[in-house]
Amino acid sequence: MRQKILFIFILISSFVYSQDLVYTPISPFFGGSTFNYQQILASATAQNDFTEQEAENTTTTALENFTSGLNNRLLSSLSSSLFQQQLGDTTFAVGTYTFGDLVVEITPGTNGLNVNILNIATGEQTLITIPDAN
Repeated sequence: MRQKILFIFILISSFVYSQDLVYTPISPFFGGSTFNYQQILASATAQNDFTEQEAENTTTTALENFTSGLNNRLLSSLSSSLFQQQLGDTTFAVGTYTFGDLVVEITPGTNGLNVNILNIATGEQTLITIPDAN
């Protein structure tokens, strides 16, 4: 009986044909058909829960623009006069200067004059390089 089953199995299996399994990618980003792009995009859009917040109204009035410009002009004038008092002339002399919480260190560098500004209160530091006129 066992031999008959084995013989029938071999007989039937000789008539069965198979082929290699071939993987075809679906995503066009990985070699798949470009016709699948719209379907993938629609699926991703449907799953997207993110909603972009609308920008707040950032328009300013003419009065606010004028006030801001006036404040900038006054602060510029004030800082200019402070530099004039500390440095004397309009040229930057090498050295360390203190303006309240700000420490300004002016040093010569390879590319020009380096101005290192350190805020003692917050620890913020800014490096400005003024290139040579050459």
